[in-house]
Amino acid sequence: MQLPWIGLVVVAMVAFRVDVPEERLRVGDPFPVLGGQFLTGRTATLPQAASGTIRLVAMGFTYQSRFPVEALGEWYRTTIGPDAGVTVFEVPMIGGFATLGRWFIDRGMRRGTPAEFHEDVIIVYRGANSWKRRLAYAPGHEDDAYLIVLDGGGIVRWLHRGLFDEATADELRGVLASLVPTRTVAGQVLPDRRGIE
Repeated sequence: MQLPWIGLVVVAMVAFRVDVPEERLRVGDPFPVLGGQFLTGRTATLPQAASGTIRLVAMGFTYQSRFPVEALGEWYRTTIGPDAGVTVFEVPMIGGFATLGRWFIDRGMRRGTPAEFHEDVIIVYRGANSWKRRLAYAPGHEDDAYLIVLDGGGIVRWLHRGLFDEATADELRGVLASLVPTRTVAGQVLPDRRGIE
């Protein structure tokens, strides 16, 4: 004798296992939670990391994408600098069979990154495919950098996919300048855009 409710339980279990496709991330959206590890080994979660500051997140999905991601980091450090009120995170997204080499990947990244920047790199080993869908990852763009600017509340204010070139740097400079908070000096409110403009 077959019990009728067993079919309902099976249907309910299947419904819970179906993955809901992630919607494409857009300007104005809250940044979805992204968990990983800093190169120091500490747990890292975005957008909570550096909450309250402007955050520039540079994500890459392939080994080759590290070049535009690192170019962004270098541009920021040499052109704008750490006193501008913006926190920069380089986020390598590692998926597929590469996750099997986690120990080697972590070790290589630590050795190849100066210690003072270990808290600026967040390695993510889970959810790469979900983030590819969110960021409109497509053939021909595998090696691109995916750049995201978050305001102090974790809301997406700018998105870019591609190489990091002079035109992108100029556009990014303008976006960051518009988001940097103001400061008061001698009773006057002045833009706090040290190094951005």
